[in-house]
Amino acid sequence: MEEFVVLVNPEDEVLGLMDKQQAHINGVLHRAFSVFLFNSKGEMLLQKRAPGKYHSPGKWTNAVCSHPRENETYLQAAGRRIKEELGIETELSEKFYFIYKADVGGGLWENELDHVFVGNYEADFDLNKEEVEEVRFISMEELDKEITKNPENFTEWFKIILEEYKHHF
Repeated sequence: MEEFVVLVNPEDEVLGLMDKQQAHINGVLHRAFSVFLFNSKGEMLLQKRAPGKYHSPGKWTNAVCSHPRENETYLQAAGRRIKEELGIETELSEKFYFIYKADVGGGLWENELDHVFVGNYEADFDLNKEEVEEVRFISMEELDKEITKNPENFTEWFKIILEEYKHHF
């Protein structure tokens, strides 16, 4: 199935649609969302991207990142992707949004107006192995240590979004 992203200007006004991969090649601004999930100990859920992903395969990132479809709200899209990737449902609240641009390698760019959601989750997962290789919870302190020691093990956008998240909390 061909996937499209919603192109926007910095005020989040829709400019049109573009094939997802082409948007990442061209580095054009488009809608995105990121989800951070935490357990009762305050540990963050990380997912390891499946080896078959077209960019950043096998890298650790936040619970879910993706793009809303045309006429889909950011919250609807976040709920859809949590179900599709992790096989779960949980309540989410939007915390902030910002624009970032990151070189993700292979001639691809993320240039996203990113809405960041936070939720809690404590039960089992039903991972979609085409999307997610594995998941784990980690303390923020240990996460900072791992990123400092081995930044290449994490997606470029996650490192950017995590720093922005820290500025808000």
